[in-house]
Amino acid sequence: MDSGLRPEPGLAGVVTLQRRKAAELREGDEESFFLDTLAEYQWARDSSGLAASTLDRLTKPVLEVCEHYGLAPWRLSPRQVDKYFAGVGKRGRGTVRQKMNRIDSYFAFLEQRYAGEIARRYGVAVESPVDPFNRPRHRGDFGLRVPPSQRAVREFFARWRGSLDQARKPLIARRDYVMGKLTYISAVRAAELCAVNIGDLHWESGQWGRFLVNGKGARGSGPRPRQAYMFEEGRALLWWWIEDCRGGFADDPDDPYAPLFPSERLPGSVWALNVPTSGIAVTPSTFRRALKIAGQRFLTGPVRHLYPHLLRHAAATHNYERGMSLWEVQKMLGHDRPTTTVSYLATAHADPEQASLAAAGRAVQRLTMDKGNLR
Repeated sequence: MDSGLRPEPGLAGVVTLQRRKAAELREGDEESFFLDTLAEYQWARDSSGLAASTLDRLTKPVLEVCEHYGLAPWRLSPRQVDKYFAGVGKRGRGTVRQKMNRIDSYFAFLEQRYAGEIARRYGVAVESPVDPFNRPRHRGDFGLRVPPSQRAVREFFARWRGSLDQARKPLIARRDYVMGKLTYISAVRAAELCAVNIGDLHWESGQWGRFLVNGKGARGSGPRPRQAYMFEEGRALLWWWIEDCRGGFADDPDDPYAPLFPSERLPGSVWALNVPTSGIAVTPSTFRRALKIAGQRFLTGPVRHLYPHLLRHAAATHNYERGMSLWEVQKMLGHDRPTTTVSYLATAHADPEQASLAAAGRAVQRLTMDKGNLR
């Protein structure tokens, strides 16, 4: 039986209805209606579980192009979008691809929810200006990352370690060296490593200890905290850093919220108060620059340009070559999907014929054991 009662709309629905009524009174005000659709698009994507930082980026390309032409999105043509991204909006291929895909996703929302209303109000058919001819395709813009060989990496870190005492700033040189070596050992990203605090070190976890990092999110989920592995060599390296080096910085090394790898500079208030406090973490760009200079000085072989993500690829490749399974490499890298991990191993040396012989040998051994057990 119908009681005549209807569920009360949520706050988002109330705001939308009010704005839509106001827009209907100004029937020609496309801008207000356009902003309503943007807001509802973000609400819809928020309901699907996207991170707040991702929501902020969803509608920026739409606003960017519409503001350039002074048009509502449903009045844009493919030719105008082509002209914009070939001219004033021209950026790197990866950036343009992201923007075009976000514009296309917004138009899919318009077509699904507002096509009829836009046709009734403005006499325009909603159709994405990103068509089969200008839709970007991912063709591997970043190319194949070829890491240095295992021997080259060993020699590189040995030379770098030997130069630390002669550095103009020995403390900073030690910090950069530890960060570079830990990147290779633990396969963490530059941004993850720079954000680690002293309290994130868990010496008792696992066999050799682990540390917490804010991992990269997948499919718009936002950062995903995870445990990174110290391993035996990384544990000894971090212990040396904490015991012999970390106290040389001006902040308080006993503060669990202090950065594990601090910058040289401190907040201005620290100098005024003249008291120990948490410092500022070194930035990824500073770390990249230090690693690039070290690579130019100490790295030999065909690979001379070194950067943190290449060390991450080197860690995955070298551990896989030393016998670590694909699943274990995936865990070390913090990947959500094994297909992503496989792309890191494109240059790994593999011998399918040798692997086939080894597998056949194991099969024969199992059969021999089974026959022995039957007797």
